[in-house]
Amino acid sequence: MVTLDVRPQLLDALSALRDSVAAVRLPLPLPGAPRARQTRAELLAQLDDYLVPRLREPEAPLLAVIGGSTGAGKSTLVNSLVGRRVSEAGVLRPTTRTPVLVCHPDEHHWFSGVRVLPQLTRVRGTHPGDGDEEPAEGRAIRVETADAVPRGLALLDAPDIDSLVVGSRELAAELICAADIWVMVTTASRYADAVPWHLLRTAKEYDATLITVLDRVPHQVINEVSRQYEALLVRAGLGHVPRFTIPELPESAGGGSGLLPDTAVAPLRDWLAHRAQDAAARRQTVGRTANGVIDSLRARMPELAGAVAAQYAAAVRLTGTVEAAYAQEGERVRRDLRRGAVLAGDARTRWRAHPRDCTPAELLDALAESLAALLHCAVAAANERVQEVWRREPAAADLRGTDARLDREAGERIGMAVRRWRRVLEEFAEDEVRRTERTTVPDPETVAALLATTLLGGPRARGAGEQLAELLGAQGTLRLRDRGAELITTYIDRVLREERDRRLAPLDALGVTPEPQAELIAALSVLQKER
Repeated sequence: MVTLDVRPQLLDALSALRDSVAAVRLPLPLPGAPRARQTRAELLAQLDDYLVPRLREPEAPLLAVIGGSTGAGKSTLVNSLVGRRVSEAGVLRPTTRTPVLVCHPDEHHWFSGVRVLPQLTRVRGTHPGDGDEEPAEGRAIRVETADAVPRGLALLDAPDIDSLVVGSRELAAELICAADIWVMVTTASRYADAVPWHLLRTAKEYDATLITVLDRVPHQVINEVSRQYEALLVRAGLGHVPRFTIPELPESAGGGSGLLPDTAVAPLRDWLAHRAQDAAARRQTVGRTANGVIDSLRARMPELAGAVAAQYAAAVRLTGTVEAAYAQEGERVRRDLRRGAVLAGDARTRWRAHPRDCTPAELLDALAESLAALLHCAVAAANERVQEVWRREPAAADLRGTDARLDREAGERIGMAVRRWRRVLEEFAEDEVRRTERTTVPDPETVAALLATTLLGGPRARGAGEQLAELLGAQGTLRLRDRGAELITTYIDRVLREERDRRLAPLDALGVTPEPQAELIAALSVLQKER
C-alpha cells in the first residue's frame, strides 16, 4: 500500500489553519457574506473530512463519493457496483436522505469511527430500511459492507446536490468535500443543467480527481449525446476527465429500483479498483486531490480573510455612527445645561412660585422631570441619527429591529437614573446641613431644591445661588455646588454611555473583530513554508 511522506510540521500547520478558519465569524449581511460563509463551510469540510484525515492516515481506503442531481440514478449505480441493494432507489424524490457508505468487510474499521465525517452519526443496517433510526436532524451516515467492493476503496452515495431539502443539499456538498475521487453522475436529459456543472467547475478549481458518468442514455442517441457532452467538457477545460456512459436499460426504468447488468458498470468498477489497488495510480489519485486542495488555499484563504476584513470595517463604521451620534448629543446636553434649558416650562413656573406657592419637593419634582425629558430627547435624537445612517448600510439590516424596543424602554431607564441622582443630591444637602455651624439650621429639602436649581438653571437661576449662600455661607455653598456639579456630570455621562452601549450591544454580541483576518493570513503563510 502506498504511503505519503507527510511531516508532522505540515499536519500541525494544517491543524492551525483549520482552527483559524473555524474561528471566522461572518454575521453581518454584507453583499459578499453568503459566498464567504460557503467558502468557510467548504474549507472546514475539506480540512476536517478529507485533507487532515488523509494526510494523517494515507493508507486508509480511497473514498469515492457518488454525487449528482435528483433522479440521476446514483443509488442504482452504487447498488449495481456493489451487486446488491444497499442504498434506497425509487421514484420518489429525493430518495437518498441518509448517505450510505459501502466498503469491504475487512476495512469497516476505517469508517465506523470518526476518522472522516466526524460530525455524522453512524447508523447500522443490513439493507435499506433496517438498522438504527436516523437521527431527527438527519445528520447521519449508514455504513455498509460488501465483498464485491474492492479492497482499498469505499463508495459513498450522497444526497442530491439539487435537493429541495436544504439540509440534504448542504450535506451533499460536505460529502463531496470528503472525497478522494469525485464521481459526478448526470443523465442524457440533464447533462447541461447548471447545478452539476457548478460542481464540475469546482472540482476543476480544486484539481480534484474527477470522473463523470453519463447515465440513462437512450440507445438511439447514445453517440450524439456522448459527443455533445464531451464537447461541453472540452469547452470547460475538462476534456481529460474520464467519462463512462451507461445506456438506458429496463433495470433503470420506473425509478431505478433494479440492478444494472454487470456489463454496464464493469468499466467504472474496474477503473475505481485500479485507482485503489495499483500503487502508482493510488499515489497519483491521492496526491492530485490532496495537492489540489492545498493549492486552492492560496486563493481561498485570502478571499476569506478579505471577507473578514470587510466585516470588521463594516462593524467599525456602524460603531462609529453610534459613538458619534451619542457624543454629539452629549455636547448638546451640556450646552443646554449651561444656558439653563432645564429651568423651562413647568420647572420655571415652579421656581418663580417658590417658596410662597411651591414647596421644595414640588420644585425638585419639576426639575427632575425636565432633566429626564432633556436626556430622553438626547437619546431619541441620537438613535434617530443612527437609524438614518444605518438604513443606508446593508451591514445593519439585521440590527434595525432593536430600535423600537430601545426607544420604549429608554424613558423608564432615564427616569430611574434621574431619581437616583435626586436622592444622592438630597444626601449631599443633608451632609452639608449637618456640617453647618449656624444658629439657624436650614431645611435640607430647601437646600436640595436650591442646589438643583443652581446646577440646572444656568443664568436664569442666579437668585438660587444667592439664597443658598444665605443659608449655608459662601464656603459651604461653594463646596456643595462643586460636589453637585460633579454629580450631575457623572449621571449625564452615565445615562448617555449606558444608552449608547445598549444601542451597540446587538453589534458587539456578534463578536466581529480584526484578529481572524491576521490569523488566516499567518496560518496560510506557515502552511506554505512547511509545505
